[in-house]
Amino acid sequence: MEDRTGAFGEAVEAVRAGADPFERARALHALMSEDERLWLLDGDTPFWEGIEEMLDGGYNTSPLPHGAVPRLGVPGTRFVDGPRGCVSGHGTAFPVSMARGATWDVELEERVGDAIGRELRAQGGNFFGGVCVNLPRHPAWGRVQETYGDDPHHLGEFGAALTRGVQRHAMACVKHYALNSMENARFHVDVTVDEATLHEVYLPHFRRAADEGVAAVMSAYNSVNGEWAGQNRYLLTEVLREQWGWDGVVVSDFIWGLRDAAASLEAGLDLEEPFVQQRALHLRDQIAAGETSWAAVERAGVRLLAAQLRSYAVRSEPDPGPEVVASAGHRALAREVAARAMTLLQNDPVDGTPVLPLDPAAVRRIALVGRLATAPNTGDLGSSNVRPPSVATPLDGIRAAFPGAEVLLVTDDDPAAAAEAARAADVAVVVTGFDEKDEGEYVGGDTMTDPTLTALFPPRPGGADAGAPQDAVMTAGFGGDRTSLRLRPVDEEVVRAVAAANPRTVVAVVAAGAVVTESWRHDVPALLLMWYAGMEGGHALADVLTGAAEPTGRLPYAVPTSEEHLPAFDKDAHAVTYDRWHGQRLLDRLGVEAAFPHGFGLSYTTFALEDVTAGAGADGVPQVRATVRNTGARDGRHVVQVYGRRTDGARAGESLLVGFAPVAVPAASAVEVVVPVSLRALGAWDAEAKRLVEPAAADVVVEVGSHARDRAAHVLPLGG
Repeated sequence: MEDRTGAFGEAVEAVRAGADPFERARALHALMSEDERLWLLDGDTPFWEGIEEMLDGGYNTSPLPHGAVPRLGVPGTRFVDGPRGCVSGHGTAFPVSMARGATWDVELEERVGDAIGRELRAQGGNFFGGVCVNLPRHPAWGRVQETYGDDPHHLGEFGAALTRGVQRHAMACVKHYALNSMENARFHVDVTVDEATLHEVYLPHFRRAADEGVAAVMSAYNSVNGEWAGQNRYLLTEVLREQWGWDGVVVSDFIWGLRDAAASLEAGLDLEEPFVQQRALHLRDQIAAGETSWAAVERAGVRLLAAQLRSYAVRSEPDPGPEVVASAGHRALAREVAARAMTLLQNDPVDGTPVLPLDPAAVRRIALVGRLATAPNTGDLGSSNVRPPSVATPLDGIRAAFPGAEVLLVTDDDPAAAAEAARAADVAVVVTGFDEKDEGEYVGGDTMTDPTLTALFPPRPGGADAGAPQDAVMTAGFGGDRTSLRLRPVDEEVVRAVAAANPRTVVAVVAAGAVVTESWRHDVPALLLMWYAGMEGGHALADVLTGAAEPTGRLPYAVPTSEEHLPAFDKDAHAVTYDRWHGQRLLDRLGVEAAFPHGFGLSYTTFALEDVTAGAGADGVPQVRATVRNTGARDGRHVVQVYGRRTDGARAGESLLVGFAPVAVPAASAVEVVVPVSLRALGAWDAEAKRLVEPAAADVVVEVGSHARDRAAHVLPLGG
């Protein structure tokens, strides 16, 4: 356990012994000068110095300090980004969050959080800014890889799991609150949403993280109903504090996360991140002008101190040493997660036998095709970028798993060469999809020439114009929102050419959001969504191809057959209205079939659900019980999914995920599983009472199956 000295250390020991952290925080705050109290409320690094460090050394290569007061031993928050892993140093690059969401295994995600928390502590951090639960209304969103799926219940459970794992070691921060699901437009778009849709669709996952005790919430860049999220009193105070009763800290997104220092403080934003910026320039004068108050300064400061006290008080181990970073155990976990996430969407028979899994002893020649076959493609190059010491590419994994096979490698965009290699091989594997140029976080030249944004910078040292040179801040290199949901035309040509040349063709797609595959998927027998699979992704791909690991992933969203079945998306919009219809629920409303429905995924074995019942558990929580039978000859893992619909009220007939549980089932065996059911997922907003009202179990019907709209699902009343 880390030694803390001075007044802060004494307060930590008192809280560990049972003292109220807020009382101790108020006592600490009372010991501070006015300058120290203001110092708590923003970053510790001078703005232009911090920018130069980012330009020279890279983003967040070491923890970013905020509000340290050495005189009293106060550490401040030492920010490390995510969610792919520990961004500072050379941490373990886990599969992206969307891949982890495809495991549908919250215990596995908690293990990932524990590993990230240990690595963060080893780097000197105490605050993890990587619990991302934004709901991707449209799969073109550039940062869709950073979140877990498009269902509020699923998102909330994964955010809570990552929070639990991380907070054994450090403060966790959930982001970006709220309605942040456009990348290129994030600095100027105003999102209009009605109160019911906001609380029923776009906030439940944040509420779940708050209920789990997440230490912090990061506000979004965008505006919500006409007010910037970083100074939106309705979101930051009325909802978080008054309606939900949450008592953590609110931090801004970086550099452009607020537009007015006093307004942000009054609205309930506690910390401006990451540098000395607007609050340092303006807050003292704004207090004098009556735009905010020293009472507001104290309120925010006490919250920040209390969060630190609580976090340090629960630490039970010394800070890990550097050997924990990208350790053998964490690499093994990354490989396990990547294999568990891979989602088999097609596996048709050729000559009477499914193409996958492959037998390494029987394969003599493999055609490995695609520009991504040799790429260390772990995700975008934005704030989530982890810098692992090594990355296993698909080529690395296949060579290691098929030591006796010749690999015919074609990485050029050349359909003819790809087909020639495929004809000469026993099996062809096409690795296709996207990389950081196609999608990801976006900060571009247009950002740096926008006068409304450059006006937020402090003056340059020496009096130079703060907003003049656009190369002064991170620019370009990031993908932004996707311009197409389809593969590049040449990639589709390559896939069709290879499939025509070799009937045993496997297409492995690297992506995060939905990919429309209608122009080629019917030509290939085996289709595997491998995601951005992290530093061990190549080995995990080979594990799945050979059957050393089962493809246990299930889609955390629906894949449509056409872009017309999605909400409208304008990546440059200045105003947009969000309604409740997206993903599977929009397909249901339109009455169209998905190419692959929400929750879909195949295994190398088969499962059947038997003896399905619904009712209340011993604790009164509604639940579903089922027996999962493995009807195949291989051990496997299945995900039991429960979709519920109300029979009363305005939400009647709307089918939503209300519970899920992964279960390992040996071959030719059966295992009973209990799935808790969330009635909150079906809650309806009561505008007068300002709360979600859950339905009675008697007014809910559940479908228990393997994916949304499963024709083999068991349909029964929840209330018995």
